[in-house]
Amino acid sequence: MNILIVRFVVVFNRGMSNADRHGLIAKAVRDSGGATVQELAELTGASEMTIRRDLDTLAAQGVLERVRGGARTLLLRGEEPPFALRAHEAVAAKQRIAAEIVALVADGESVLLDSGTTCLEAARLLRERPVTVMPLSLQAIHLLGESPGRATLVVPGGQPRAAEGALTGPLTLASLAALRFDTAIMGCCGLSAADGLTAYDLDDAAVKKAGIASARRVIVAADGSKLGHTAYAHVASAGLLHTVVTDATAPADEVTALETAGTLVKTV
Repeated sequence: MNILIVRFVVVFNRGMSNADRHGLIAKAVRDSGGATVQELAELTGASEMTIRRDLDTLAAQGVLERVRGGARTLLLRGEEPPFALRAHEAVAAKQRIAAEIVALVADGESVLLDSGTTCLEAARLLRERPVTVMPLSLQAIHLLGESPGRATLVVPGGQPRAAEGALTGPLTLASLAALRFDTAIMGCCGLSAADGLTAYDLDDAAVKKAGIASARRVIVAADGSKLGHTAYAHVASAGLLHTVVTDATAPADEVTALETAGTLVKTV
């Protein structure tokens, strides 16, 4: 029976896309601290030659470090995973969360769109809506500006964080202070009823605070892994968040605690 199960997993994994395989490899390396080419080939069902190419690609993206015979993680404990790594994680859940959030936005609204991978998925959908959007990341600015859509793009000032693309600094803060938005769609590094919304980077936390202060309504995009987790820099108490959109992996006790604090939680 075990042989049949192993064979089934290998056959199943051989049909996965490059993106799915890269996500599986990145997670395995991050969770264990490192992995050999042989271990990753057995995990994914791909050839060792394919795994070596995958590792070279992921190393070039800054997701992991290539070492002889395999790869190891670049992350220290408590560090934010790089954008390139997060872009491969929980993609389907992030797309569902983004769709639910965009459905809450009415035509004609002015929208502040935070940085992060889930907010980037929201940008793809907002591009086709008659709304005004000010994104806070280079990736979303490029996405909204690369092809004609129905959305009106407003570009803030600021300095992008290396490898992350999130705009920070006094020019970004000045842009936020000068405007008022109907809705702020905020990304999430950590969120709990006790500690509120938190971020890994102090400059990013300052931008998130300013964004929340400039909006009439705050919607937080948070896949289940973010709930119950606390990052380094405090952004806002849970009571300032109007709606949190998450997925079914969110801890039930944390969802209940947020609802008790007065935050509407939608699970997709």
